This record gives sequence, C-alpha cells and structure tokens, in this order.
Amino acid sequence: MSMKKIPLRQCIGCGEMKSKKEMIRVIKTAEDEILLDATGRKNGRGAYLCPSMECFRKAVKGKGLERSFKMAIPKEVYETLEKEMEEFGK
Repeated sequence: MSMKKIPLRQCIGCGEMKSKKEMIRVIKTAEDEILLDATGRKNGRGAYLCPSMECFRKAVKGKGLERSFKMAIPKEVYETLEKEMEEFGK
C-alpha cells in the first residue's frame, strides 16, 4: 500500500513548499491576462501564492510574478489581484 503523492508547489512570496490545495493559483492566459484562479483548473501558466496578504506583498516586492510569467506586470493588475486576495481571505 503506497501513500498518494501530494503535489507540492512553491510560494512565489515566501518560497515555502506547500500542498497545492493550500495555495492560491495566479495564472497568465494566452491573452496575457493575469487572473486569480480559485479552482486551479483554468488554462494558462500558473504561479502559486500562500493565501496571506504578507506573501502577496513579498511577491510584489520581490517581483515573483514577473519572474514566473517572464513579463512586466502593470500596477493595475497588482491592485486587482490585491482586491481579489482580500475577498479570498474572507
């Protein structure tokens, strides 16, 4: 009897490895839109964040999203993501 392997993902804010279920997925679509993917099923390049504002701020400061998606990210996108993160946290 083998244990089922739990998929781990690294937070782009704090760098901690956690199970995929605990994290929030941020995706870049083919149209270069950056969205929060609550289901974890949408198509696109994904990056993962812990569900805390602290990690989100670290990711913004350390340009974690920009590195993950290999593109510059406009301020408006960060503002939208921040609002969505606050909603998610409730």
